[in-house]
Amino acid sequence: MTTGRLPDHEQRILDEVERALRRDRRLDRRLRTGRLRRRPDLSRVTHYRPHVLTVGLLLAVSTALLVTGIVTSRPAVIWTFAAVWPLTLFAVFRLVCRWTER
Repeated sequence: MTTGRLPDHEQRILDEVERALRRDRRLDRRLRTGRLRRRPDLSRVTHYRPHVLTVGLLLAVSTALLVTGIVTSRPAVIWTFAAVWPLTLFAVFRLVCRWTER
């Protein structure tokens, strides 16, 4: 069997079938969720572009947790701050990077 090009009428039929499959949203969703990934998809993280309001909110929450943790010394507040603070730093870093790209 050769690996040459399909005849024109068969290529048109194949193209039509592929277009119909691409338009099927339910099939697309099932194929996307059915995949098993060995590694997490880091492309979404690298393309994260935070808004100024998001960064401001994260900074406000982090500051409030920091002050509350210092005043109360409650472990839950301190651990919550420890979880939110790296996200805040990452968002600030990505925002500054976005501003310096221009």
